[in-house]
Amino acid sequence: MKMTVKKLAFAAVLVAVALIVYILENLIPLPIAIPGAKLGLANVVTLFALFYGKTESIAAPHKVSEVEPARVNAEPISFSVGEVFLMLIARILLGAMFTGRVTALIYSFAGGLLGFAAQAVMSRFVTSKQIWVCGAVGAVFHNIGQIGAAIIVTGTPAIAAYLPVLVIVGVVTGVVTGLIAQYTLRGFRI
Repeated sequence: MKMTVKKLAFAAVLVAVALIVYILENLIPLPIAIPGAKLGLANVVTLFALFYGKTESIAAPHKVSEVEPARVNAEPISFSVGEVFLMLIARILLGAMFTGRVTALIYSFAGGLLGFAAQAVMSRFVTSKQIWVCGAVGAVFHNIGQIGAAIIVTGTPAIAAYLPVLVIVGVVTGVVTGLIAQYTLRGFRI
């Protein structure tokens, strides 16, 4: 996976933004009393990176005016699924280090990897106007991955009874994060 300096810098900025959002989200308690439920706002950045470059057609057209010289190397940036995956892994590892939640790393990895796999598959079938669907599917699979990890770690299959509640919350929060990514992509261009 060869990256240009511009692409690498953009990827680093996206990881930093996702990390900041993740840290801030962990500092703000949700007004609902469902343990483990969160908005998953860092996933906005993952969805953004997954779809960026594929959604150039929905962004506002960039016209070169007489005053503005033509941009050199104006080829749009887009990330491969593997590159977005590496960005996610970096955010998960850095998030665990910065928040001190290293013990929860197994849950973050299980949920993050399964949710990302679902989003990567979905990204091939949804349009730029359906990113919210990809967000909802990713959130549901994220919850399935976390519950699966919890069952393996604790050896308590009864934890699966908690999954329907998390799936409902995941669909709602996934739609929200997907819509945020979708509308952010609409007006963003590098």
